[in-house]
Amino acid sequence: MLVLVVVGTAITANVGGETAAPGPAAYAFGALLGALMLVRRRWPVAALIVTAGALLVYYMLSYPPVGLAVPVAAALYSAAEQGKLRWSVGTAVALLAISTFVRSRQGDDLAFLLGIELTTSAGLMATVIALGDSVRSRRGWRAELAKQARAAVVEREQEAARRVEQERLRIARDLHDLLGHTVSVISLHADVAREALRDDPGAAERSLAAVRAACSEVVRELRVSLRVLRTSGDPEAENAPVPGLAQLDDLLRSATEAGLDARLQTTGPATSLPAVADVTVYRVVQESLNNVLRHANARTVVVELSYDDDTLLVCVRDDGRGGGADSGGRAGWGIIGMRERLELLGGSLRTTSGRGGGFVVEARVPLRDQA
Repeated sequence: MLVLVVVGTAITANVGGETAAPGPAAYAFGALLGALMLVRRRWPVAALIVTAGALLVYYMLSYPPVGLAVPVAAALYSAAEQGKLRWSVGTAVALLAISTFVRSRQGDDLAFLLGIELTTSAGLMATVIALGDSVRSRRGWRAELAKQARAAVVEREQEAARRVEQERLRIARDLHDLLGHTVSVISLHADVAREALRDDPGAAERSLAAVRAACSEVVRELRVSLRVLRTSGDPEAENAPVPGLAQLDDLLRSATEAGLDARLQTTGPATSLPAVADVTVYRVVQESLNNVLRHANARTVVVELSYDDDTLLVCVRDDGRGGGADSGGRAGWGIIGMRERLELLGGSLRTTSGRGGGFVVEARVPLRDQA
């Protein structure tokens, strides 16, 4: 409608024209130029070419002048907006060249033609082409921003899912280590109490007390784990004690009470470990003692901590029946969990059978940059 009104007004005004009053055919060209705007988005190049061709035919039929840039301005803008910048520029240059050549051959004043008509038409055409291209560029920029925002949302969701998965695996490892160790201790003490119930009531009472202590300990740690899962930012949960080397004596004491001769040997000056490494060492020793209690049928177990400048070597050795996972046995979830914990820190795990029997677990834990 805008193109029809502008072109129709120019036809009616007939400014500078030497022809008679415009007839219906002249207005039909205006209607054609307006109708082409209905398909400018679907076929921008075709609409532009037909508009330019119709304008040339219009002037060949000597209808009232309507200018050069105004009738094709909308078509030039639409083509540039749809990314057809070369077609817009080429069509504008072609129309300007044809118009200037024809009018100069018809005897128009060159000063007026080149100084006013050409510059005015070229300026208007350049303006609408630049406007269309800037709209296209801004639209593409907004689309790219929206694409980046969607990608950022997806990346945040993936990162959140990855962290949830890591936390789920960590909790699974902790619960496996905790429950496996505690159930083994309870089972052994229950057997001792059952066998000594009639002959040695004192020993039975001590075993049942150890069972009660183990149950209390596991309940406490389970409550802490559940509190962490159910709450977020709870100071009480954040300040809950975290197992580490400071609790290693208690761990060995529970193994001793279960019937093992558990010993601790330390080589080199003790070094403060990062919190995550401290927990990992505790869990490795806990799982190793758990395996000794459940599978090794051992009497003695030795836990060795060897410190050097940047590495802590943890070795758990027993005198049981052996059969290490790395020497042909199948690794259970406990060994898999220990290996995963250490690999996250940049460390490693090795399990072998001892030379004189028994089973050996060796864990290398980085102390500084790697951890």
